[in-house]
Amino acid sequence: MKNWKIFKKGNQTGVLLCFNGIVEEQERGHERKFMEVSLKSLVSPQFYPVHWDIKENKYTHYWLKGGRGSAKSSFISIEIVFGIMKYENANAVVLRKVGRNIKDSVYEQIGWAIKVLGVDDHWQGKLSPPEFVYVPTGQKILFRGGDDPKKIKSTKFSKGFCKYIWYEETDEFFGMDEIRAINQSLMRGGEGFCVFYSFNPPKSQSSWINEEALIKEKGKKVYHSTYLDVPKDWLGEQFFIEAQRLKKVNPEAYRHEYMGEVTGTGGTVFRNITLREITDGEIAVFDHTARGLDWGYAVDPFHYTVNHFDKTRRRLYIFYEIHAVNVSNRKAAELIKKENTANAVITCDSAEPKSIAEMSGYGLRVVGAKKGPDSVDYGIKWLQDLEEIIIDPERCPYTAAEFSKYELERDKNGVWSAKFPDKNNHSIDAVRYSRESDMINIRVR
Repeated sequence: MKNWKIFKKGNQTGVLLCFNGIVEEQERGHERKFMEVSLKSLVSPQFYPVHWDIKENKYTHYWLKGGRGSAKSSFISIEIVFGIMKYENANAVVLRKVGRNIKDSVYEQIGWAIKVLGVDDHWQGKLSPPEFVYVPTGQKILFRGGDDPKKIKSTKFSKGFCKYIWYEETDEFFGMDEIRAINQSLMRGGEGFCVFYSFNPPKSQSSWINEEALIKEKGKKVYHSTYLDVPKDWLGEQFFIEAQRLKKVNPEAYRHEYMGEVTGTGGTVFRNITLREITDGEIAVFDHTARGLDWGYAVDPFHYTVNHFDKTRRRLYIFYEIHAVNVSNRKAAELIKKENTANAVITCDSAEPKSIAEMSGYGLRVVGAKKGPDSVDYGIKWLQDLEEIIIDPERCPYTAAEFSKYELERDKNGVWSAKFPDKNNHSIDAVRYSRESDMINIRVR
């Protein structure tokens, strides 16, 4: 099935590849070759849509996250080897943050892909420096460590350009500044780049990579996979036994390790958050909306929220925000009027009566929050007690980030504080103010 078959057709030359019955063709050399590859036999089903997105050059950046055994690395390694054999000017650079981890991880993974594709005779590997060479053309797969930036910057190919880049265990890198610098060095002299980022999400939402996975940008796609999507015989029965054992004795560890969920460090405040799209159709029937405002200026952001509360199901839907720094009250009022066309009541932080008076002067119906003793703790506990807090991360990216990252702090002995932190909580405060009338037993100051 995976043997190369050489044949000619007139004066046409090239390489003919078949991926799950779909023929892909690229001119190369002086003969036509045929390799039949069964997608079903090599790639887990959850990655079929990713393959077609890559084939159609739909995105540049592919973020593949998930838990143990989700076959992310297997899929990426096959795509890279397959792509280099298809495109005669394509090369690849595969990265780990620490160079010494390359040999026993990504180097072995690429070697595995070459073997299962049945093209061992056409590739040559060496370890010093680590690389694989596609013998018919001299195209290369190079391996680099993020701890040696000079070697990355000096990467050159005698033929073609670096079409494929793969960051394995992306969370080990220091952040997007480091990754952007590497991409800028490698993404030159070609087109149709394909950059893979594979990782198991860290526990804390405040991790830079979990935050990055929430950001939607043109040319970027995030995919999540788990071992449950992988054919059972690929992983073996024991893998599933161990997964089920952990699920029984420690459900939270199972969710993080096997399902790839962001479970928090143990100090997570809101465990009832769902990040998903809130559709226009849903918003059209919301009948219990409220608006809240947290003042800000200079380094502290101004935050305005609009949300709907389903009392029966105890679900809060947060679907609109204005989040800005260095914005005057006059400018803020202009922004609010564009959304609040009916001039509905806005509940504001009562700590700034002058700002409330100024906003009122601009024609907005603003009132100060009643607050009261322990109102912060009461409001947060009320939010914690809801069945679900649904946030649209595209409409409300700052709200999604703040609610997801909001965690208790530890003291010097590692003990969790009993008090909720008063920082990075502007959207949380605005939501609390907006829902003050829905909270019972508010003790007025």
